[in-house]
Amino acid sequence: MSRGKIEIEARLDLHGQTQEGAHRALRHFITAQFSAGRRCVLVITGKGSKKIGGAGSHAGDGAGFMPDRRRGVLHRLVPLWLREPELAGFVVAFHPARPRHGGDGALYVYLRRQRPRD
Repeated sequence: MSRGKIEIEARLDLHGQTQEGAHRALRHFITAQFSAGRRCVLVITGKGSKKIGGAGSHAGDGAGFMPDRRRGVLHRLVPLWLREPELAGFVVAFHPARPRHGGDGALYVYLRRQRPRD
């Protein structure tokens, strides 16, 4: 990792999902990857999009765009979800991805080692 050689063992792309769907998908993904013994996974949130209008928006007039504070809902929420008690027990740490893995629109999530069962 410190030399830039990151082995991503699984990926979850949350692009285009609702908050509820993304939260559910993240919970399922993290628990499944932990159960599979994976340690480093990539969660792609996207950076968010300012555009909220459709084909009817006029370019250059500001219509159909929302302020930056509304951008990237999943980008802001995923770190909060990873800290929730339901997932925090599986997660050691998370960090923004390097540009080749999505940069600010993705997170490396490091999962705890499973304890051997007696």
